Amino acid sequence: MTQLDWIAADWGQSHLRVWGLGGQTVIHAAQSDQGMDQLSRSDLEPALLALIETWLPKGQVTPIIVCGMLAGPKDWFGVKNRSVPATPLGSALVQAEIRDLRVSLHIVPGLQQNTPPDLMRGAETKIAGFLQQNPGWDGVICLPGTHSTWAHISAGEVVSFQTFLTGELFELLSDHSILRHSVAGWDAAGFTQGLDESIERPERLMARLFSIRAHSVLQQQDPAFARARLSGLLIGAELAASKPYWLGQQVAIIGTEGLAKTYADACARLSVPVSLHDATQMTLAGLDAARAFLPPTQRPQTH
Repeated sequence: MTQLDWIAADWGQSHLRVWGLGGQTVIHAAQSDQGMDQLSRSDLEPALLALIETWLPKGQVTPIIVCGMLAGPKDWFGVKNRSVPATPLGSALVQAEIRDLRVSLHIVPGLQQNTPPDLMRGAETKIAGFLQQNPGWDGVICLPGTHSTWAHISAGEVVSFQTFLTGELFELLSDHSILRHSVAGWDAAGFTQGLDESIERPERLMARLFSIRAHSVLQQQDPAFARARLSGLLIGAELAASKPYWLGQQVAIIGTEGLAKTYADACARLSVPVSLHDATQMTLAGLDAARAFLPPTQRPQTH
């Protein structure tokens, strides 16, 4: 039986996901809603241990490699972003202080772009995983999610990138705006209509967003059509703005199955060639690549 010798973690704004591994074999997996937005500095270690404590082997210090928002703006651990152009992982991890002597904690630094200003925390690890599995690949990587990122990749480096608030806007408008009374479910025809509207006339986005409510009140538009149209309007506006990235490029989409397919369908409307890649697999591949940068003294060892 494979023995656990390290732990991978992806700590986002809203969720914490962890995997216990022996080499590259996943032995355990768990997640919680203890994302960085919900936690104070003193909450971090208990939130992490709550998921992994029963996995920890006796008699060894188990390294935990973390990507995501732990390297975020709160800067509790002094993690500095690396400026692009840069390789996704660099050559060093940042070791963070942790009280529990059974583990050591190592953070993957994020990337930053100075002009125009932009930040990447977590996506760099997925990009590293993709490049680990596709050496020599050049093109554009799209990483849809709460915040979607388009990154230009050349010669193994992130040359430039642009981040969009698309996913978070969709959630806010669907659940916390006046549109919440008009949207529910999903009708693919609505998505296609919204996508085409935004791609053709992105400057009319704000008016078309309110039209979702007007169609609902005056014409009793189907809430499933309305919700899908809202998604299409927002993704269409993102595609219109990211055109300098995808035009004439091969595009790799890294995301969860449903969302990645939605973006692939949107790109197909524009005749953009894409390939789909699972976000979890790319995260694990990237964190596995980061293992090479563990200090020798912090690799699995006995007490």
